[in-house]
Amino acid sequence: MSDLSGIPPMPSSDPAALPRRATPIRILTVDDHPLLREGIAGTLEDEPDLQLVAEAASGQEALACFRAHRPDITLMDVRLPDMDGIDCMAELRRDFPDARIIILTTYRGDVQVRRALAGGAMGYLLKSMLRKDLVDTIRAVHDGQRCIPLEVARMLNEDNEGSLSPREIEVLRLVAEGRSNKRVGVELGVSEETVKMHMKSVLAKLHANDRTHAVTIALKRGYFSP
Repeated sequence: MSDLSGIPPMPSSDPAALPRRATPIRILTVDDHPLLREGIAGTLEDEPDLQLVAEAASGQEALACFRAHRPDITLMDVRLPDMDGIDCMAELRRDFPDARIIILTTYRGDVQVRRALAGGAMGYLLKSMLRKDLVDTIRAVHDGQRCIPLEVARMLNEDNEGSLSPREIEVLRLVAEGRSNKRVGVELGVSEETVKMHMKSVLAKLHANDRTHAVTIALKRGYFSP
């Protein structure tokens, strides 16, 4: 089981519990959906201690905006048109190790959460929770807390077993695209028997009934996107 003792619950929404700030928290939003960025902007403009300083619609724009504005908090979507948001976060943190980043996503998969936390994310928010939790999460992360919704933290414990190896993920991704074992072997440069061995291991680790069930479980857990 994962040790979640270092992950606090979502912060309190009681304004009296929040410290007064001399200057606003400066925020960069990274998401390729204009309506979501507009929604975030509308939420932030009602908060005097929060200031939206820049918006980006891609990973490369995010890197440029961060270097130009040096925000206190970056809200980073996982799925961007040119690169993975978690990879973008990792690239940012190589140059700016103190960058505080909150990952935004529609996916609850434990693999994605673990990647984000291992990459240095300070917060992880499902987009369905933005209206309720965004403002308090920004304030808490700015104050040095790591914030993960309780339902996501519970999911980390529930799905802790059965981690696939990089090669098993590669095999399963090709299977998900409709390749036969023989074709997977040709593309990876291994024998068909080796592919069958990998798939047998995948089925066992994911407690899957068949190939289709394994793909469904892998998608749900965030091993790869549909």
